[in-house]
Amino acid sequence: MIIKGILNTMLLALVFTVCSEAQNNAPLLLEDIFKNNVYSQKGFGPVRWMKDNKGYSTLEKNSDVGGKDIVKYTAASGKRSVVVSASQLIPKGKKEPISISDYHWSANNNKLLLFTNTKKVWRYNTRGDYWLLDLDTNSLVQLGKDLPESTLMFAKFSPDASKVAYVSELNIYVEDLKDNKVTALTKDGGDNIIIGTFDWVYEEELSCRDGFRWSPDGEHIAYWQSDTKKVGTFYMINNVDSIYSKPIPMPYPKVGTELSSVKVGVAAIKGGETKWFDIPGDPENNYLARMDFIPNSSEVMIQQLNRKQNTNKVWVGDTKTMGLTTILVEKNPGFLDVHDDIRWLDDEKYFTWSSERDGWLHLYKVSRDGKVVEPITKGEFDVVKINCIDPKGGYVYYIASPDNFTQRYLYRSRMDGKGKAERITPADNSGQNSYQISNDAKWGIQVFQNAVTPSKYSLISLPNHKEKRVLEDNKVLKDKFDALGLNPKEFLKVDIGEEVFDAFMIKPIDFDPTKKYPLLFYVYGEPAGSTVQDTWSGGDLWHQYMAQQGYIVMSVDNRGTKTPRGRDWRQSIYGQIGILAAKDQSRIATKILETYSFLDAERVGIWGWSGGGQMTLNCMFKYPEIYKAGLAVSFVSDQKLYDATYQERYMGLITENAKGYFEGSPINFAQNLEGNLMIMHGTADDNVHYQSYEMLVNRLIKHNKMFNMMSYPMRAHGIYERENTSHHLRETMEVFWENNLPAGGK
Repeated sequence: MIIKGILNTMLLALVFTVCSEAQNNAPLLLEDIFKNNVYSQKGFGPVRWMKDNKGYSTLEKNSDVGGKDIVKYTAASGKRSVVVSASQLIPKGKKEPISISDYHWSANNNKLLLFTNTKKVWRYNTRGDYWLLDLDTNSLVQLGKDLPESTLMFAKFSPDASKVAYVSELNIYVEDLKDNKVTALTKDGGDNIIIGTFDWVYEEELSCRDGFRWSPDGEHIAYWQSDTKKVGTFYMINNVDSIYSKPIPMPYPKVGTELSSVKVGVAAIKGGETKWFDIPGDPENNYLARMDFIPNSSEVMIQQLNRKQNTNKVWVGDTKTMGLTTILVEKNPGFLDVHDDIRWLDDEKYFTWSSERDGWLHLYKVSRDGKVVEPITKGEFDVVKINCIDPKGGYVYYIASPDNFTQRYLYRSRMDGKGKAERITPADNSGQNSYQISNDAKWGIQVFQNAVTPSKYSLISLPNHKEKRVLEDNKVLKDKFDALGLNPKEFLKVDIGEEVFDAFMIKPIDFDPTKKYPLLFYVYGEPAGSTVQDTWSGGDLWHQYMAQQGYIVMSVDNRGTKTPRGRDWRQSIYGQIGILAAKDQSRIATKILETYSFLDAERVGIWGWSGGGQMTLNCMFKYPEIYKAGLAVSFVSDQKLYDATYQERYMGLITENAKGYFEGSPINFAQNLEGNLMIMHGTADDNVHYQSYEMLVNRLIKHNKMFNMMSYPMRAHGIYERENTSHHLRETMEVFWENNLPAGGK
């Protein structure tokens, strides 16, 4: 959910704009951050490792005809060659090349799928137009050209690249690349029937978007079908784009209500009726969270989560007989997550599987019948992400951080489970590191960053981690940031006796330890994210800006936040969202005020977005003696109003935990408000509905509580759409703090 992803609103990952050089100690201006894009950073890519693993392709501007070339670099030598010129991407009758949003190679690298003219579906631009470039014939053809414009989704080659399948308007089509004949594989999609993609909650909470798979022999396609007819419809209202209001309906399952009925079927490319797997369990009270073909077989692996999401049954389905066999059952006492770390090994006799079964998140090797489960990675640390599984080389490469939960490094372990984890990232890359590794694990694109260093992209060789070339260093941005002369973010520990928490602190440039400053807490606190991470995060310039106005800014990760501290840490919050975290935050605040003499206990504020907005309200209403002012953005006021998949995962079913839902919902404690409160929301928020905002307003009025409020018409959860929105929102926030939590040292 964007409750988990709202931390991304703090990132300024915008297109880089060349600006004049900043002067030393130049002032940090709000409009430069949120309007003029002065501090945006450059990216690199998208990168695709070539089939031979000896080089990678990327996009580069073509100054002659416009558009972008697809360029190949040989990793060892750095030799550059243009594989596809932008001049090859000019359709007949057109003057300009296709604008490439994404691209995918066929298995033999002879054909190329180009995604363009994209449109948003829910959260992401997943529909648009697809073009095919055949490098052998240099022909450029639009796929599905007789289908409505910008309706194609998830186009992908058949295994032999003779066909392409895609979704259009909730049905699956197959196009033969010899004659471009298009065949509708399904015809019953539309209205409440969703085929080949997913409803809102599957995309948001289970990361399901692409809803079909080619069989290894290219003769069949397996796909999801969702029926939303029993799902409640939520209506948003557009009041600003016409003289008459327009209702915007969306199926949205709230806590305790009906879910979509989902099933998996198999259709033959040659035609015929779809065959459906008869998976045990009520399809309206279970999730089919993952499905894919087992390589070199006619079998699919299906993962079925129960509604409480504490049990994952793994089925193998035979697409010839439609028979099902249970091979693995994963359970957690509270909740579990679905991991995309499956790789088939030893002629498909084994597969890799991520699990917290020993108290830490590790990778295991499981036999095809599920009878043998052996650890590959071991130790008292979490595997944060699997980067590359290299059976030939005998290693798995992954991200972990055993010694510092705010940082991330590349490690490797032997596939046979022997020996200890080996750190690959050098010690001088202190911060967070991510990697895109070639399939043979000999090369990688490293992205290094920390709280004072924007992303640096480098080509490295493995396993020696030798830097071969710097691909993008963002030096211009780094120089601008350094010229501001800001106090860097300090990472601290807060020990309340029962637990030790990670925290950060930002001080003003003119900080004087003999004075007392107001303390502004930034909070998230839910199990889907973390605020205390040693990442660039756009320089965290909003909080740096507030520090320069005369505030000490701090953030602390309470128990249950998504950090690599083991299963017990993450599971501790189960059944008590908004309860345990608020208690932790109050004790943390008390400890911090006792520890630092330069903090003014009479000027303590708290703010957060989404889950952090909910946490802000809980802290304000439950601990009014601590927090004198609070600002809550895009918040859940009553947990019953949020989507079933997220809320039930962490709170359990409302029939079993009604008390927890009540005590975790800040609306039930609004009568306790004492400090200064501001609430903000977008009226077109399809994630946390504006309803949550209005219900809290209603409750505050009932109890005669004074507060500030700001609505943003037809803005969604991130409140950034339409002209000047981000700048206006931040300036509104600044004015609130100036008026209600006086700044400066005293």
